[in-house]
Amino acid sequence: MILNMEVEPSITSHLLMVRPLHFGFNDETALNNAFQVNDNTLSTRQITELAIQEFDDFVCVLREHGLTITVVEDNISIKTTDSIFPNNWFSTHSDGTLVTYPMFSKNRRLERREDIIVVLKENYHLFHRIHLESAENYGYYLEGTGSLILDRSNKIAYACRSIRTDGKLLIEWADKLGYRLGVFNAKDESGMDIYHTNVMMALGENFVIWGGEALTDGDEKTTIEKLFIETGKEIIPISMAQIAKFAGNMLAVKNEKGERLIIMSQTAYDSFSSDQINRIESFCKIVKGNIPIIEKYGGGSVRCMLAEIYLAKKA
Repeated sequence: MILNMEVEPSITSHLLMVRPLHFGFNDETALNNAFQVNDNTLSTRQITELAIQEFDDFVCVLREHGLTITVVEDNISIKTTDSIFPNNWFSTHSDGTLVTYPMFSKNRRLERREDIIVVLKENYHLFHRIHLESAENYGYYLEGTGSLILDRSNKIAYACRSIRTDGKLLIEWADKLGYRLGVFNAKDESGMDIYHTNVMMALGENFVIWGGEALTDGDEKTTIEKLFIETGKEIIPISMAQIAKFAGNMLAVKNEKGERLIIMSQTAYDSFSSDQINRIESFCKIVKGNIPIIEKYGGGSVRCMLAEIYLAKKA
C-alpha cells in the first residue's frame, strides 16, 4: 500500500487529451456500451473529420477558460478508434503514482502508449507505476476513471460494477492506493448494466451529480448517499433520461486563477432544468463543449476525453 499523509487536491487545472486520427464506431465496445449509435448516415471518413473538428474546437474552449491542456497526437500507424478517451487506460496521483489499467476491448488495449508515459516522466515527478493490465489475460477489467469516480481528498473511490469494472480488481486497486470503496450495481433504462460509473455521476468539491435512480439495490443507494453526506457533498440528482444524455459525464476542475469550473457537453447542458443549472452554478462555472459526433459514435462525452494530471511539475 502507498502511504501518502498529505491530502490530495480534489480537482486539477491540468488535463491531457489525445487528438483523434482514427475516430469511429467501435463494434467491440458497442457490445456493452448502450450510448453508441451507428446509423450509417455518415462515412467513416466523415465521422473522423467531424470528430477532429469537434476535438479542436473543444480544446480551444478549455484553453479560453484558463485550463492547461496537453494535447498528444494520435498514433498515425495504429488504428485506435477510441484513443480520444485516454482516461480509461491511465490515472495519475499527487504522490507521484501512475496506474495503467486493463481494458475490456482488445482493440482498445493498443491505446496504452509508453511514449505518453515517457513524456510525463520527463516533465513531472513520477515515482511509482502500478501495472494492472495483466488482468486482461484472465478476463478482468478496470477502466481507469471511467470505472472509478475518485473523491481524492477523502480517499473514497465510487464504482458501478460491470464487465468493465471488476469487483476483485477494485479491492486490489483500493489496497494499493489506500482508498475506501463505495461500490454499487446500476442499470440503464433498458436493463443493461451501466458500463462506466462516470456516465451516471460526477463529483465536485462540495456537490455530486448523481443518477441514483439507476441503482438496483436500495440499501446500496442508502450507503452511497450517506457517504456523500458524510463528506459534505450536496446531491444534485439526475434522471435516467438525463443519464442517457450524458448528464453525469462531466468533470469538475479549477483554472489557472483558481476559479472552480465544471466541464459538460452541450447535450448534457440541454438536458438540465433551470433549477438544476442554478444549483450547479452555485458551486462553479459551467464550461460547455459541443461534441455530438463524438458522443453518438463513441458513446462517451467530455469527461471521457479528459485525463487529469495530478503529478507535480518538474522545475
